[in-house]
Amino acid sequence: MDVAAYMAERIPLVDHAIEARLGELSSGDGAIPAALSGAMRHLLFPGGKRLRPVMALAAAEAVGGPAEAALPLGVAVEMVHTYSLIHDDLPCMDDDDLRRGRPTVHKAYDEATAVLAGDALLTEAFAVLAEGAAPAEAALRIQTVALLSHSAGAQGLVGGQVDDLAFEAAGGDAEGTRAAFLASIHARKTAALFRASIEGGATLAGANIHQREALERFSRDVGIGFQIADDVLDADSGEAASILRLQGIDDAKHGAEALLDRALSEIEGWGEAAEPLRALASFAIRRER
Repeated sequence: MDVAAYMAERIPLVDHAIEARLGELSSGDGAIPAALSGAMRHLLFPGGKRLRPVMALAAAEAVGGPAEAALPLGVAVEMVHTYSLIHDDLPCMDDDDLRRGRPTVHKAYDEATAVLAGDALLTEAFAVLAEGAAPAEAALRIQTVALLSHSAGAQGLVGGQVDDLAFEAAGGDAEGTRAAFLASIHARKTAALFRASIEGGATLAGANIHQREALERFSRDVGIGFQIADDVLDADSGEAASILRLQGIDDAKHGAEALLDRALSEIEGWGEAAEPLRALASFAIRRER
């Protein structure tokens, strides 16, 4: 299928929903400070590939539901992802000056505002996901809140970031030990949010337990493969926690392809409804930028 056309159809749904939420925050008696609003928007618009929220919508379709069922999660995931980028860029972490071709939030505003903008996006994500559910949807929303919390928290993204920062010191000397440690970082820092997007999107569309378990495995392999693809694309960046510190580009690419094959086998036989999810997985791992 034409994955670019699919994304072009779905991204405006996500963008419109994010814009509507930010508009609510910036108007009326409870309007947030203008500097905070600007800092929150700085990386949200223009955004990146919107891959995670689009995969949430595709996962909803893959289990027979409407894409719109996963839209609150798509917005929440994009807010969590953007918060993580803002904080990753801070001087106390990766200390980056540019993100998506423009100044990072702490450069465009200041460090304190960047910290607070990230905090605001993280907490607002859970408000978006928790509010507005019909009674019949409430239990599914609660499950998805728990999934996103786990994926973004100490056992997921945050814990992975801590070990990412400590990779050189804590990784051990043996190649196998370092490879296992790196895989653990990628599973938490990157794949966990893919799991929240994909399994969570399917959950909101009424997925059964067998579908959810398959998508948990699918999302882990896709998420780690996505990170390997990032490492390959950023081969000259000198990142410490990169697969290229342990193996060459060709081996890394073969490993990513193996992960993609294993992921796709999890949803083999799911039919045409799962084709967008399959295509997005291939795009995530085979993309050239």
